Amino acid sequence: MHALQYEITLPADYDMEIIRKRVATRGHLLDAFPGLGLKAYLMRERADGSPVNQYAPFYLWAEPAGMNAFLWGPGFQGIVEDFGRPVVQHWTTLAYDEGPATAEVPRAATRRRKAIPDRLTPAEAVERALERHAAEVRADGVVARAVAVDPRHWELLTFTLWADGAAVEPNADRFQVLHLSAPGRSAIRPGRTW
Repeated sequence: MHALQYEITLPADYDMEIIRKRVATRGHLLDAFPGLGLKAYLMRERADGSPVNQYAPFYLWAEPAGMNAFLWGPGFQGIVEDFGRPVVQHWTTLAYDEGPATAEVPRAATRRRKAIPDRLTPAEAVERALERHAAEVRADGVVARAVAVDPRHWELLTFTLWADGAAVEPNADRFQVLHLSAPGRSAIRPGRTW
C-alpha cells in the first residue's frame, strides 16, 4: 500500500470557500475509483489558526495501478491545470488500522512527520513507530490511522482520521476533512503490511 499527498498552499487572503465548492462538486468522482483505498479531501485555513491556507488531499492506494491511473490520468491533470504541478509526496505504508470510531464520518485529520534520527537503524525506527501506532490507534475518536515511511528522506509519517472536528494531536498538522472517498477501505488489510 502507498500513501500519497500533495499540498497546494494558497494566498493568505484566498477565499477557501472555492476549495469547499470544488470538493462538494468533484469529490464524489473518486468514490468508486479502482485501486483507491481512501482519499481524504483535506483543507486547513488561517482563519482556524493554521499557519497557511492549504488544500492537501491524502491518499492510501491499495493498488499501484490505481495510483498510476490517477496520477497519469485526468484526475490529477485537473489539479495541474487549476493550481500548477505540485510536489507529490509518497510514502510506503507500514501499517493501517481502524480505530474505535470507525463507523463515524471523519471530520478532522492529523499528520505527523518526523525524521528518523541517525542514531537509530531504520528497522529500530520502524518498530518503534509500529508500537506507537498500535497504542494510538485505540484512542477515543480515531476513525482510522496509518503509519508510513519515506526511505529517500528517512522520514516517518503518521496520518489519523478523527470523528471529532476538534481533535488535537501534539506536534501534528491539523486538517478539516471535507469529504472521504473510500472505495477500497473495507479491503485494506489491517495491521502491518508485511
